[in-house]
Amino acid sequence: MVGIISFGIYIPQYRMNRKTIFTAMGWLNPVGVPGEKAIANSDEDSLTMAVAAGMKCLGPFDQNKVDGLYFATTTSPYKERESASIIAAALDLRSSIRTSDFTNSLKAGTGALLSSCESVQSKGARNALICASDCRLGKPGSAQEYAFGDGAAAFLIGSEEVVASLEGFFSVSYDFPDHWRSEFDKFDRTSEERWIRDEGYNQFIPEAILGLFKKYGLESKAVSKLIYPCIHPREHSQLGKRLGFKPEQIQEPLYPKIGECGTATSLMMLAAALEEAKPGDHLLAVSYGNGSEALWFTVTEEIKTKSIETGIKEYFKSGRELTSYEKYLAFRGILPVETGLRGEVGPTQLVQAWRERKAILALYGSKCNRCGTPQYPPQRICVNPNCSAIDEMEPYRFSNKKGKLFSFTEDHLAFSLSAPQMYGLIDFEGGGRFNFDITDCESGSLKVGMPMKMTFRRKYVDEARGIYGYFWKIMPVRE
Repeated sequence: MVGIISFGIYIPQYRMNRKTIFTAMGWLNPVGVPGEKAIANSDEDSLTMAVAAGMKCLGPFDQNKVDGLYFATTTSPYKERESASIIAAALDLRSSIRTSDFTNSLKAGTGALLSSCESVQSKGARNALICASDCRLGKPGSAQEYAFGDGAAAFLIGSEEVVASLEGFFSVSYDFPDHWRSEFDKFDRTSEERWIRDEGYNQFIPEAILGLFKKYGLESKAVSKLIYPCIHPREHSQLGKRLGFKPEQIQEPLYPKIGECGTATSLMMLAAALEEAKPGDHLLAVSYGNGSEALWFTVTEEIKTKSIETGIKEYFKSGRELTSYEKYLAFRGILPVETGLRGEVGPTQLVQAWRERKAILALYGSKCNRCGTPQYPPQRICVNPNCSAIDEMEPYRFSNKKGKLFSFTEDHLAFSLSAPQMYGLIDFEGGGRFNFDITDCESGSLKVGMPMKMTFRRKYVDEARGIYGYFWKIMPVRE
């Protein structure tokens, strides 16, 4: 049996009511769509969200047993540099694994999921992790700006302790020019919406579903939840009905609450369905983009043993409204802002970054073998004044540790898109203390002793040299 062992999602804390966009740009495109969309923070992108979802998915699982990592996105920070290997390093996966980026299509998420299942089924890997994440941009005032949201999903695939087994799949592929971005485009381009709806969603999704039914002799009444994306809210509800599905069989779309999340949409909906699934349920997850893919899963008894750290409903409740449209434009680099001298980025020390990659990307420090004192960054001499052992250290990972805020500073002079810039000392559970940037919080919200956790974020962008710098920050634990 091959299928899903564990799953996790990540949704950024910021939400923007679509009325905010309508108020700012509605005169260009008076769509007036209700609901809100998830907005990645200024230090987040598709890569950092994938790390966040991957950490939730892996949980206490032994990362040394992961043999592959596949990353699906249409918004990779690099055109030539594998993002999957950066994610693997941040998740502290061993170097002798298979990594690959799946990109350039919205159905890349299900493509990566199928590839990981086939890898495990063929004994090429014991377990494989797939992360899907997107942070797409619609041109200001466009229907895409209303629709697109940011988010990520991750699934661990294996053959033991499977919570949902893959029973079959059916794929269709078409070079359908509905959405596209060339090498020179920053924003999504699209054809006429009615044509996309009639010739795209209404053709490809039914073809994949009916093709799977015919291939395996499955009927619509046997499906517990049908999961499929559609950027048109009204059409989403009608599409399933035309295929003979009852309203209670159709998984609630994410569009009204967080938006359309690209390659992650179908997989985030699949994770949401698994959160409420019962043993014996049949889930049909369908993607869309240059065709469609339908994946059939059966939920097993193992679903009863899985505890979810943060489910999709908790993410819905913990969102924080971003009321400034201009701030959103600055976050995404659409609106140029003055950074001043304090915001300038110097040359990236690539050699040093390579040599210290474990300390930077996986946040490894050291732990004294004599007295057990951990410390970051790695030390040769024990920081415990009662010990001071020399060269008696072992590697010690801090990225999966929580802690409490020992002290903090709000810097109103340093440049930050989310001013003020905040720094804080965190006392880690189990020992160790270090100073980190603080993210996902507002001025006046911090208190000494409050619980904190680590989050992988974009530290800076060295535009002159085309380098994205990533490091760990601390954030308050969401309530």
